[in-house]
Amino acid sequence: MSTFGLIGTITSDYITDDSGPRYRGLGGILYQAAVLCGLNEDVFLHANCGEDLRAEVEPLTRDWKTLRRDGLNFAPGAGNRVFLHYSERLKEREEVLESHVPPLEPAKILDALPGFDMLLMVFNSGYDLALSDWRSIVEGTSRPIWLDIHSLVLAKKLHVHREYISVPEWRDYVRGVSYLQANRQEVASLLGHPERWPDVGEISAFVHEAFRFGVRAVFVTMGKEGVLAATPRESRTLRAPVADWVVDTTGCGDVFSAKTMQLLALGVPVFEAAEEGVELASRAVGLAGVRETYELALNSEGR
Repeated sequence: MSTFGLIGTITSDYITDDSGPRYRGLGGILYQAAVLCGLNEDVFLHANCGEDLRAEVEPLTRDWKTLRRDGLNFAPGAGNRVFLHYSERLKEREEVLESHVPPLEPAKILDALPGFDMLLMVFNSGYDLALSDWRSIVEGTSRPIWLDIHSLVLAKKLHVHREYISVPEWRDYVRGVSYLQANRQEVASLLGHPERWPDVGEISAFVHEAFRFGVRAVFVTMGKEGVLAATPRESRTLRAPVADWVVDTTGCGDVFSAKTMQLLALGVPVFEAAEEGVELASRAVGLAGVRETYELALNSEGR
């Protein structure tokens, strides 16, 4: 058993597609927590959540025996209410944020750092943690850190579609982390051209620049095409098995990261760990929600 620190935000997701409403439930950092707890790993959750969601969060996670909640804070109000729309006409989903919680304070996280075998940071909303506080956390530990860029590349706007924006300071977020995760749209924003996806050469240049800042491995998720996994010596495209049935793709990248980092913490080589992560994520598209994700991990082979 390993000990993981998870930093992010708990969200309330409202998911639609062109046919209408599809799913409503909790999300955000709970996806990674569900996988790691289902795999019987110790998880210390550091997240802010709206008080209005307490009545959902507590029953949902009650049976997650390895979840530590000392770093879970409930802020007044609705918390992070997120509306996600999927459409065949879109390269990426559309997102509207109706409300959000304040950024995390780093004090509890800094105190807990010595007890973690590995740390995961996900910018679930973009409001999760101030850059200066993130830097104090990165510089406060020698443990491996996994960073998922995610909503850091979305404009900080409420009640309207959040367009993708350039993030010229992305190197300040990446410097000193061990593992970096982003999808193609997020890479485009980091490179300064969110209006178009990067080509192969641009992705390669981005990956190699990340290595200059100490990153050991980069994972660029590509939906149905799988994941580009790269180390300073080698890169491979890991293809996702064809899913028999697709219910919801929300959280699949989270399943990938949680399973992959669990194996990395055990000393499994990067590409082998990522292959297992891709396999579990491909099974996650056949279900919807955090509860089902926990059951998937709980019943997975090799847990």
